Amino acid sequence: MSAPEIFDRAARRVLRNRAALNYSAHDFVRAAMLDGISERLATVKRSFVDVLDLGSFDGAYVPPAGSRVARMDAGHTFARQSGAIQADEDRLPFADASFDLVVSAGVLDQVNDVPGSLALARRALRPDGLFLGALLGAGSLSTLRGALRTAEGERPVARFHPQIDVRSAGDLLMRAGFALPVADTETLRVRYGGLGKLLDDLRGMAATNVLIERQSLRRDTLARTASAFADAADPDGRTAERFEIIFLTGWAPSPDQPQPARRGSATASLAAELARKS
Repeated sequence: MSAPEIFDRAARRVLRNRAALNYSAHDFVRAAMLDGISERLATVKRSFVDVLDLGSFDGAYVPPAGSRVARMDAGHTFARQSGAIQADEDRLPFADASFDLVVSAGVLDQVNDVPGSLALARRALRPDGLFLGALLGAGSLSTLRGALRTAEGERPVARFHPQIDVRSAGDLLMRAGFALPVADTETLRVRYGGLGKLLDDLRGMAATNVLIERQSLRRDTLARTASAFADAADPDGRTAERFEIIFLTGWAPSPDQPQPARRGSATASLAAELARKS
């Protein structure tokens, strides 16, 4: 059974093509994601030969020294800029066991079939290959959400993509078949002088609404939203917005990896040990 389509694939491609024209002016969230991925990769003491940049944007991701990198992006312009293949993340065109490392930053929150996309990434890895991902998760854009709730009152419209929390992200890694899954989160806070600059950043990073069931924002609603956003400002007149980044780490299964102990294999009683220490 295929996953329901909630995102408009064609609209997403158009959005990414537009964002590619001036992406470097709005890439701070993905830059933070790539920094976090690099920090996690630095703790791994092994080499990688073949790397996949899954959702390449402008090709800013720098793979480990000495490795070969293949890139893929859903947008035609980003794909052309970064020398990538154009394809959707839940429709990978790569053979199984093609890569030692798959990196994905800033795209999995806009994929129709997230479990399927993660499963395909795992299949694209060789045994004991590593997946490192980052996406915007639950809690992101909380100030904008609150401003829109105020502006639309009792008749809210679906304007935000469904968000994955950190616990669900870990579950998705396990569901996709990754071994040793880890999901953790970091918060990026950015302060804005007004709603217009935030919306400009969201358009520039290809992070605006691509839901199939989307509605345009009316001018009077936009004005009320801007007013509510300004009302949430700090004393200096700037309003803080939150970007919650979820980092994902998982390994393609391999017989050489540490395995959890078989249930019931313990040789000592926890209750007896606690009694002994009391």
